[in-house]
Amino acid sequence: MTTRYSATVTREGKWWMVRIPEISGLTQARRLGEAQLMAQQYIAVTLDLPRESVSVDLTVEPLGTIDVSGRLAQIRDARQQADVLERAAASGAIALAKDLAALRVPRRDIGAILGVSFQRADQLVRS
Repeated sequence: MTTRYSATVTREGKWWMVRIPEISGLTQARRLGEAQLMAQQYIAVTLDLPRESVSVDLTVEPLGTIDVSGRLAQIRDARQQADVLERAAASGAIALAKDLAALRVPRRDIGAILGVSFQRADQLVRS
């Protein structure tokens, strides 16, 4: 069973300070990429648990005037919206390719219409 903990990360000088409020813990990491591992190890040692049973959700606190978590949330939302749009565009391309092929439009012309190679147009028609 995995137990989840929350930790906040702040930059202090050359170090990232990792605060684990649920156990009043504080550790540090040289690189942000090490912060989660350091938090897991700290929790595991403090609570005498196997490290594999500890999961940590990190939140980066604002750095100066930069709201890292807020901007990261905006980026995640934009990526999700882009994924939805990409899937819709792919479905639309497949449908158009198949409709054109049903009218006996050559694959090269379908490719030209869709802005893809005739090989890709053939893949779309056959998908």
